Amino acid sequence: MNFLKFLFSKSLVRQIVLAIVACILFAFLALKWLKSYTNHATFVEVPNLVGLSLDDAEITLQNFNLRTQVQDSSNYNPKYPSGAVIEQEPLAGAKVKENRKIYLILNPSDYKNVRIPDVIRNTLRQARPTLEALGFSVGELIYVNDLGKDEVIELRFRGRKLSPGDMIRKTSTIDLVLGNGTRK
Repeated sequence: MNFLKFLFSKSLVRQIVLAIVACILFAFLALKWLKSYTNHATFVEVPNLVGLSLDDAEITLQNFNLRTQVQDSSNYNPKYPSGAVIEQEPLAGAKVKENRKIYLILNPSDYKNVRIPDVIRNTLRQARPTLEALGFSVGELIYVNDLGKDEVIELRFRGRKLSPGDMIRKTSTIDLVLGNGTRK
């Protein structure tokens, strides 16, 4: 019986009401503080940095109160100069908070050299995917008198004959000398 009296006593009800009011007040103050601390509903639009040098990109991001973080890049894009931004995350136009890191991928200063595979006497159909898989592009197709139709007779880079095992820069354009299917 004493327990039931205690449950419905004024002092217990008053303590419970005070505890509920304190929790509501604490939650209200915490939410207000979080809203001001996180700059709720204030965003900055990320500028387009692709093609800019690292120094120009850093200056642009500082004007928008954003930070840079350079990530390692092994992708080479010949459309952009060395050291230029070729990718960014988040993308241009995205809305982010102030002081957010923008991750930049830069065009390497030079691309690695790759060994020329032995595609001599392979058909064009075999040689083209082999060269392209290594990062080369096939340029001009030069036909000469040879019995093997569309067989690779030799490889050329800037007019110079290449031998299997030679090292040239990835993304280079290689010209192919092919047989036309007629005797010499």
